[in-house]
Amino acid sequence: MLGLASRLRALSDAELRHVITMRGVSANGIQDFFDLAEALLDPSNIQLALSHLDRSTLAVLAVAGQLTSKNSVPSVTALTSRLSELGSAEVVLTDVVRRVDTLHALLLVDGNNGCCLPYDPVATHLATWPAQSLPGAADLATTLPPATRAGIPDTEIAFIDQLAAERAFAVVSSIAELVNELSREPARQLSRGGLGLPDSKRLAAIMTVELDLVAPIVDLAARANLLARSDGYWMETEAGEAWLLERTTDRWAALASAWRAALPPIVADILPLQAGLLWGEGLTAYIAWLYPAGGEWMLAQLIEFARDAELLGVMAHDTTSTAGASVLRGDPEAAIATMATALPAEVGAVYLQHDLSIVAPGPLAPSLDARLRGMADVESRELASSYRITAASVNRALAAGENAASLLAFLASISLTGIPQPVDYLVNESASRYGRVRVGSLTGRPSAPAGPIGDNTVFLSYVSSADAALLGTIAVDQTLASIGLVRTGDGEHLLSRFSGDTVFWALSDARYPVAAEDDHGEIVHLRRHQIARVMPAQTVDTALNLVTKLRRAADSGVSVADAWLARQLDTAIKAKQTILVSIAMPGGAVVDYLLEPASVSNGRFRARDRRADIERTLPLKSILSITPTP
Repeated sequence: MLGLASRLRALSDAELRHVITMRGVSANGIQDFFDLAEALLDPSNIQLALSHLDRSTLAVLAVAGQLTSKNSVPSVTALTSRLSELGSAEVVLTDVVRRVDTLHALLLVDGNNGCCLPYDPVATHLATWPAQSLPGAADLATTLPPATRAGIPDTEIAFIDQLAAERAFAVVSSIAELVNELSREPARQLSRGGLGLPDSKRLAAIMTVELDLVAPIVDLAARANLLARSDGYWMETEAGEAWLLERTTDRWAALASAWRAALPPIVADILPLQAGLLWGEGLTAYIAWLYPAGGEWMLAQLIEFARDAELLGVMAHDTTSTAGASVLRGDPEAAIATMATALPAEVGAVYLQHDLSIVAPGPLAPSLDARLRGMADVESRELASSYRITAASVNRALAAGENAASLLAFLASISLTGIPQPVDYLVNESASRYGRVRVGSLTGRPSAPAGPIGDNTVFLSYVSSADAALLGTIAVDQTLASIGLVRTGDGEHLLSRFSGDTVFWALSDARYPVAAEDDHGEIVHLRRHQIARVMPAQTVDTALNLVTKLRRAADSGVSVADAWLARQLDTAIKAKQTILVSIAMPGGAVVDYLLEPASVSNGRFRARDRRADIERTLPLKSILSITPTP
């Protein structure tokens, strides 16, 4: 432990943080470098580190433990020779050197000067593996995997690619609906994690997917930064808003690239990179062989990323697709080119029907789809999407700044059937009625309408209309009960304790010809669009805090040797253990005392001499060695 503690103390702060993070060391109970060394040599922490090592690296470690003796430290060359003897193929020296460097960086061995010396607790723990049904050194040195990776005939790859393209199109369409919906109405994140059931059902219906796919699809979108949590709600991000205007192939590429970037290197290295290779039982068996102590956590990661790969079309029927192979190799341009030939072509024209429906004969170009959504409601989202124009949807477009002329001009530019008379009539009629109901804010307004006498409620917004009958209808409309409208004393306004935006959209959803106005009575345009305000996460760097704590303890002026002696004595005191202490006496003589330590302070220690039955106080600097007695 002294050697490891000294080595830890000599590391840079960055190296220390890396080791603490990689080895998963908890800061609890660690006061100095000896505590950290003890934590790193704890059997449970050693096992955790070994579970993340592949078979060949474990073989190097196991053989090094076998070759180590009191008088011999195995060299890298000796390790290479022994591994070649045990294995079924010749082992390359440079590969062994690389694996020794990995073990050295993880503080499992001392790999200096061309040698590989495992720390005793590491070698001891690895030697117990065969008793735990884990492979020993000879088994670890076997270099051949259990079986070659199976694949499908080349003639079947076209079918896999077609199925992958269908899934890619489906998930892109679903995420587009998800992002659009969350820009309109965010979904609440539960305190325990995940979405609530009502929001999950709403999003499943919007995306037309099974309920159990909502969470994975939200994760895919969040991984691509299209969504983010803000104030406890999932919302669209600025990147998501821009993504909606991109082509289908570029949308898919953004999702696939984000998935590939999130792959842990240890997982990415084992995935089938060639089209037509299978991901099923053969890959599972290969993982169990490659990571003999880490199969469970590796399989958990594989299951998660394989599920997302299936959704994205990186693979289908447990088989890597052609586009997926390009993604896995980090070649997005080739993946886009492959997917572009398989995805349905986008269209730029629609059919306007007399029943106020709009039918797109194929996937509508994103820029057209985005604007059409502003004036019509989406009814179905398949290869042939359909929309419907309503008074409420036209009113929504007018509230966002459109007018009758701009709406009709846009529809005429994309319609293959002209502008049907019912569409023309609805747009012009809605435009003529727009603003018959007004909503404004009471905040800061100099002359606000008064509430009912005796009502002390703080009202934030008002509703007004020159049409008294229409205002009366709004006042008794039960669909608006949630915004709590209250008549004023003069009967010319309705007041609400909610903000003007909330009241405006409630009236708009109830299909009233409502407009928002400012303090001067001028119409202002609103857009029902919420962007996530992503705040930097306030994370505590526990590894950095621990390094700072360790450096502070090391700067106390006590040498490593004295600190080690004090630690041994402190351990003996706590255990009430008798120790044999060798003391350097003046003149060069060495005297051994059989002592029971009582306390350590100010560079000296007090102990009961068991042989002479007296109490002694001795300087720490005179101690040459401490040996526990049975």
